[in-house]
Amino acid sequence: MKEILSNIWVKRFMSLFSGLYAFGACFLCYCSLFYNVEISSPNSMCLLISVLSAVFLVFMIYTRKQLITRIASFVILPAMLPVVLFYFGEWKLIIPFVATGMIIFLFSGAGEGVKTTLGTIILLLYIFGSLGYFLITSFFVTASKTETVESGVSPSGKYRYSVVNTQDSSNGSTAVYVEPNDADISLPKFYITFRINNFDRIVYLERPLTKNIKVEWTEQSREEITEQLNKISDHIVLHLTEEQLEILGYTYEEKLMITDLEFEDCQFLGIEQNTKTEVFLDELDAQQLEHFNIARDGTGYYVLSPDEDFIKSAHAKEGERIYLKNLKSGLLEKLYVEKDDSVLLNELTDEQLAELGVPEKGDVMTFNGQVCFRYYVAVLDNYFDVENKKIELF
Repeated sequence: MKEILSNIWVKRFMSLFSGLYAFGACFLCYCSLFYNVEISSPNSMCLLISVLSAVFLVFMIYTRKQLITRIASFVILPAMLPVVLFYFGEWKLIIPFVATGMIIFLFSGAGEGVKTTLGTIILLLYIFGSLGYFLITSFFVTASKTETVESGVSPSGKYRYSVVNTQDSSNGSTAVYVEPNDADISLPKFYITFRINNFDRIVYLERPLTKNIKVEWTEQSREEITEQLNKISDHIVLHLTEEQLEILGYTYEEKLMITDLEFEDCQFLGIEQNTKTEVFLDELDAQQLEHFNIARDGTGYYVLSPDEDFIKSAHAKEGERIYLKNLKSGLLEKLYVEKDDSVLLNELTDEQLAELGVPEKGDVMTFNGQVCFRYYVAVLDNYFDVENKKIELF
């Protein structure tokens, strides 16, 4: 048994558990940045994590001189800093990780000089990080009192809502928030649920504060909502991404247009200045394109006579054709060219809406008899882009 435990390959293999524990601390760090934490049974969770931390600590001390364990011992405490700040007060979750991190850091196989230097850096990170966080959040705290008077989940379970009354110096307000209900991380075996943060969207706001609250959810089809929206206005504009425009069959060149037309430009094009402020490139012939220093070949539109500064900014070579599709928006603006990302709703068929990702049926919310949320609009406007999370301190 002693020979097995002293075997270097056994130690290297067991050091993987150190990396696994450090990964757990990093995962908790990630969740603290983008999720709120809910613990269903704090005592059970604390006991479970404490036992697991003790087991992993044994493995880490046993392999303390291995490279993976040394790296893990330096990662755990810095990774726990955001957890301490954003989950402040959840000590039954925080203490086992921090205690384990401190013990393995002190017993790490790294040299004393390295531990002293890194320990000082980590300590300063905690001091200045905590001080900065609490100062910033204190300065931006508003003098208002909020109360959640109602909350729930939509019939499909895809969205959750909350009605929040805010009391302030302006007679208060009532706001309805909607956020995704299918983007959380649930760890039932650890009694923990991470609720996604910073994706709540105000779909209704009323001033002054109202006490009459009636929230209703219904299910409506895609065709029904399209008909309702087109009755409200036949000029509803959707702003789509490049990927969505490609799905609808639009090419890059088809959506390019000249903007900020001046009087001389309108005269040259034979249009009245007050009727148009932009014109699509596809509507212009070669002579008209030349007027705007643009030409076209089989590859696409390109700059006809770029100056030296423009060539340098485009990272192109002298004599090389600079195609508009390869330019960033800043350089396109110098040519008064923009890409139009808009499409009229009444020009889209039901099949095209389905291709854009709008489900056949979904949730619609009314607040005091007024429609304030449609799943249809949330999908098209990408209300809840959970792939692009953001951090908000206040």
